[in-house]
Amino acid sequence: MGNKLSAAGTIAVVCGVAMLVGGAVTTARAGDLKGEVKVDGSSTVYLITEAVAAAFKKEHPDVRITVGISGTGGGFKKFSAGETDISDASRPIKPAEVEACRKNGIDFIELQVGWDGLSVVINPENTWARQLTVAQLHKIWQPNSKVRRWSDVDPSWPDQPVKLFGPGSDSGTFDFFCEAINGKEKAHRTDYTPSEDDNVVVSGVAGNKYAMGYFGLAYYEENKDKLQLAAIAAKEGGPFVQPSEKTVVNKTYKPLSRPLFVYVKKSSLKRPEIQQFVSFYLRRYDLVTQAKYIKTNTRVRNEQVDKLENALKDVGN
Repeated sequence: MGNKLSAAGTIAVVCGVAMLVGGAVTTARAGDLKGEVKVDGSSTVYLITEAVAAAFKKEHPDVRITVGISGTGGGFKKFSAGETDISDASRPIKPAEVEACRKNGIDFIELQVGWDGLSVVINPENTWARQLTVAQLHKIWQPNSKVRRWSDVDPSWPDQPVKLFGPGSDSGTFDFFCEAINGKEKAHRTDYTPSEDDNVVVSGVAGNKYAMGYFGLAYYEENKDKLQLAAIAAKEGGPFVQPSEKTVVNKTYKPLSRPLFVYVKKSSLKRPEIQQFVSFYLRRYDLVTQAKYIKTNTRVRNEQVDKLENALKDVGN
């Protein structure tokens, strides 16, 4: 289901399984847990949340979990307005978003749930741009870029139009790419095909020999029979590196490695179904790998468990 999102960008799944995290949450028997969990945000982290939901639904069918993909920024808008319990995010929350939460009395905790190597993809028939420098990516994707044809990047490349696909401006992937490649928030050319659904990027690049796009590693892994992964060099003369578990963890894939998060509203943690779901999310870090992302190490996982336990104490559990 990872690459089959609904047209509305939202799915509803019936879920539940109670897991114990550090003794902070009391487990419930099958059928005892009821209620609702509302999640929205990053289409990148969606794949992890979807995997968690699929595993969670094996117990407690009376708990309903709604998972949306309005993008990291769109998710934080809903979160700060009190419309959701959990916000999926492929970048840290911004100061303006923190302030919006504060104004609406939304207190939250940030939990890192994995790592990602943002992937630059081209069509498999593209034989000339399988290795790209950050400087070349900047030349292509910067605001008001003069690149219209591949030969504008390198004269030895085809004199053919470049067709570009990528996430929309509400996406955390968009934000991260802007800062990593163009050095500034929202710095991005506008004459490309944007979509909050990464499957649009997959289809666009797969269907055009002269196309390029970018998104999270999981969407490449789900569609690697249709796409070619570009290797990136952080600087001229440096090594060209593709994203993988090894290169992200050892930080040789740069500057496009990033942490992935969920943000949980503290007041929602008063409800048993939220406690159980978040606890399960942290315990089942194997599902991060199942979703084709990179799990955190033991130290980071323990830190997230401590954050949850402290938050539960704060809300009186």
